[in-house]
Amino acid sequence: MKFSAEQIAGILEGTVEGNAAVEVHGLAKIEEGKSGELSFLSNPKYEEYIYVTNSSICIVNEDFKPSKELPKTLTLIRVENAYACFAKLLEFYDQMKRPQPEIQSPSFISEDAVIGEGCFVGAFAYISKGAKIGNNVVIYSGVNVGENVTIGDNTTLHPNAVIYRDCVIGQGCTIHSGAVIGADGFGFAPDEKGVFQRIPQIGNVILEDNVDIGANTTVDRATMGSTIVRKGAKLDNLVQIGHNVELGSNTALAAQAGIAGSTKVGSNVLIGGQVGLAGHIKIGDRVMIAAQSGVGGNVEDDKVIMGSPAFDNKEYKKSYIGFRKLPDIMDRLKELEKSIKNQAKGE
Repeated sequence: MKFSAEQIAGILEGTVEGNAAVEVHGLAKIEEGKSGELSFLSNPKYEEYIYVTNSSICIVNEDFKPSKELPKTLTLIRVENAYACFAKLLEFYDQMKRPQPEIQSPSFISEDAVIGEGCFVGAFAYISKGAKIGNNVVIYSGVNVGENVTIGDNTTLHPNAVIYRDCVIGQGCTIHSGAVIGADGFGFAPDEKGVFQRIPQIGNVILEDNVDIGANTTVDRATMGSTIVRKGAKLDNLVQIGHNVELGSNTALAAQAGIAGSTKVGSNVLIGGQVGLAGHIKIGDRVMIAAQSGVGGNVEDDKVIMGSPAFDNKEYKKSYIGFRKLPDIMDRLKELEKSIKNQAKGE
């Protein structure tokens, strides 16, 4: 499908500068753009590419002033915020790629499952008894929806995602391939012989609205009650959320982060890759945790921490400077000890 510069400017409430009739059929980075593609420029460090790009249309900020001559084949669309507008186009493009409503065969849908209007169910999907699927839900091939699961409107489950029994998925959620929502929490207790006995995990997982779950990420069901991921939270690939965790709204976790059981994480928290949070602790709102940090205790609101064990990032950087100088300090200390011994001997 093709769109003209005039049509795109209308969607973005922008102004065309150049050929309003030129059409594009795809999106591309400005340094890789080809004829018939649309790009954007918001970061000044990429400005050099706009003077050589082969893209047909480029979205720029209203205050962009070229320092060189632009390609004659390039049409500009000036908008208030080029980055935000390009993101809007990406969302529009993504929506166009959504499959049309259809129940493909072979797939299994229990007789007492409820499927809303405008849904797509791919081949080899399995929807168990008691499941309630909202409107305009996309369930790709190989997805398994367990008993009594509830899925809200406009949610997408990518191939081979698994939703265990009794879990609740909100509206506008995206769950990527290989993700597992509602597997048993890591609950075991040794008996008198030291043999681990499994503790039944009878709770569930609740994902509120607009939650994104990355590929091969796992969110464990609660031992009792619910593991809760609040609205707007974003989990990268390969993230582990333990049983009875509560993850605050608009909190984001990068890949390979892990949160142990019963930890409470506040809202608008940013957690870097490979961060580990111990169990039964509380992380305040708007906390930032640097990659590979290990957090073993409570963290107050608005703190920025790093290291393992993690502490204030400014103090950590000061400490690290000292750590890097430690070999030199040790050598100087040995020389000082040697000098003191020699002085004591009268040498």
